[in-house]
Amino acid sequence: MSTSEFYILTVLAKEKNMRKAAERLFVSQPALSQRLQTIEKAWNTKIFHRTQKGLLITPAGEKIVEFAKDVIQKEAKVKEEIYSLEEHVYGTLKIAVATIVGQYWLPKVLKRFIQTYPHAKVSLITGWSSDILQSLYQDEAHIGIIRGNPEWKGVKQHLLSDKLFLVDTEIEKIEDLRNTDRPFIQFKSDSTYYQEIQVWWHRKFQTAPKRTIVVDQIETCKQMALNGVGYAILPSITLQEEYDQINIIPLSDWKEEMHRDTWLIGYESSFQLKQVEAFMEILDKVLEEQGHS
Repeated sequence: MSTSEFYILTVLAKEKNMRKAAERLFVSQPALSQRLQTIEKAWNTKIFHRTQKGLLITPAGEKIVEFAKDVIQKEAKVKEEIYSLEEHVYGTLKIAVATIVGQYWLPKVLKRFIQTYPHAKVSLITGWSSDILQSLYQDEAHIGIIRGNPEWKGVKQHLLSDKLFLVDTEIEKIEDLRNTDRPFIQFKSDSTYYQEIQVWWHRKFQTAPKRTIVVDQIETCKQMALNGVGYAILPSITLQEEYDQINIIPLSDWKEEMHRDTWLIGYESSFQLKQVEAFMEILDKVLEEQGHS
């Protein structure tokens, strides 16, 4: 079997749907169905059963797909080792990054990276902190960029701290929150962010907000606050533009401004790869320019 056929099996196993897998592989459903039949014939066993709900992997299929994943990972590692012998930077830089960082901060760094090293490729996974750690554990990423202060025994480098702000079109000072009827707009997060805000709020007001709206994305939360729906507490990383008629008030706790930390983590072996070394050099330059060094 070829690597492309192994990849087909991993996509089918992940999507569990022929149509979605075909779209992801940029082929037609009949062509994909034919390829699957050829693969199953080569293995002389059924790998997937088709049901009304989608594809159901067989016991034999589970073993074959695990083997396929192992082959793909080993091939990628060998290619990385070969690329590391070359003078130029090749290979794929695999980053798992917290969604907020990937949306607001990382693009400028990656732009410089791909401009400086045009032969290198980038694979980006975004998600919550737990997703980032899982990607590193499963060897799906070389480095992770994570919010909060994670427990990590490998390489761990502090990237930046961004302050927390109350954002609203009407409220002008923190004390106004005690009596306002405006809704507190919050976004879902699995990090310690939500917990920190809750602790700060109860320490400050000893009671829950009168009204709340919970959304699933921080950008939705931000836009609702900017458009006067209610107030939000947002990190400065999301507030890099100038806003008219918007009050942006720093949060403080025991006379210290509250902030969120961002860390870069990874295993020692990943930092020996040329594409990772090159990215770290670019990253250090950006941090120095931004005053985070």
